[in-house]
Amino acid sequence: MILNGLKVIDLSRIMAGPLAAQYLADHGADVIKVEGPQQDDTRKWGPPFADDGTTGYYNALNRNKRNICLDLKSTQGQTVLAKLLADADVLIDNFKAGTLDKWGFDPERIERDFPRLIQCRITGYGIDGPLGGQPGYDAVMQAFGGLMSVTGEPDGSPVRLGMPAVDMVTALHSFSGILLALRDRDVTGRGQLLDSTLLDSAVSMLIPQASNWLYGGQTPHRTGAAHPTVAPYEVFSCTDGDLFIAGGNDGQFAKICHYLELPELVDDPRFADNGSRSTNRAGLKALLQSRVASQSRAELLQALASKGIPASPVNTVPEMYEEPQVKHRKLFFEDASGFKGVRNPIVLPTQAAPVPTRPARLGQHSAEILTEIGFEYTEIAALQASGAVKAETPIRTTIEKSSS
Repeated sequence: MILNGLKVIDLSRIMAGPLAAQYLADHGADVIKVEGPQQDDTRKWGPPFADDGTTGYYNALNRNKRNICLDLKSTQGQTVLAKLLADADVLIDNFKAGTLDKWGFDPERIERDFPRLIQCRITGYGIDGPLGGQPGYDAVMQAFGGLMSVTGEPDGSPVRLGMPAVDMVTALHSFSGILLALRDRDVTGRGQLLDSTLLDSAVSMLIPQASNWLYGGQTPHRTGAAHPTVAPYEVFSCTDGDLFIAGGNDGQFAKICHYLELPELVDDPRFADNGSRSTNRAGLKALLQSRVASQSRAELLQALASKGIPASPVNTVPEMYEEPQVKHRKLFFEDASGFKGVRNPIVLPTQAAPVPTRPARLGQHSAEILTEIGFEYTEIAALQASGAVKAETPIRTTIEKSSS
């Protein structure tokens, strides 16, 4: 695996941080998830639950990681963290701004004591500025960052995107930033602090709305499933369901019109080019919909595909799962233990495909990790007795069994 030998300390919870760490783990990094006694909230965000009691949500974000349960509020826990960081390459956290500083891991100490460490700090708004340090959740940032204002039907209320898109994009930005920082470290020999925020990600997602506003001065508005600047590019209703049709250029528009026996629309000045079609979107939609309404989804999809026009049924998740192309791409996995999910879509042809392993139980690897970083058996037992470290079974018993 391409990231074999990379050691990552994952202090994050919920979504953006754990997902970024999972991307690294999928490609061979040794990711150690440091989870507090209160656990990552997503362990409890169910139903549904897997057969081992974990939630589907947690399972989607924490595969291929080892787990140590550590109370970082304690002095002993902070000592353990320092030893974990001694030979680590990457630290990911999404604590409230100032939390790591309070525990003795301020940027100055990290730069001094761990000069090769790449720290990826994920926050809602950043740590400075008028809202610096304020907490931010995905939906809150969709609202603040303008995404909700352009999502939903024109005459309806603003709508949250159906998945945590801001968290997911932040995870991808963090993953990319970490890889860039590792490349930079190859040259300079030093780590750095990556300042990754949900706000930055939310605003970066406003393509083309933000740019259209900058150039045109018009406030972007909700267009439902339609594209804000391309037409026809939206959902149409057939006799047996909905179909998304993307007429992205003049040639595709002409083919759609000829198939639907509306050739006169091609030369209609209202629809002569994309700008005109976008301006007269409502009238165009009504004319096309009048012909689409009498056709079956499969019939129309086949006809459009034969003419090179992008189109797709509006699938439910179960319908998507059964699509032959999805199965061909092997986008889902399930192992012998019943662990299942969506595979990492980042696959290099020169590398073996990532093999997903079930997310670790709370404290599953506590003893193993502590011995790796130099703690003696008596020290480990004392850490457990103090409550600074927790494990599935008494640590002394675990060590004795593993060494026998």
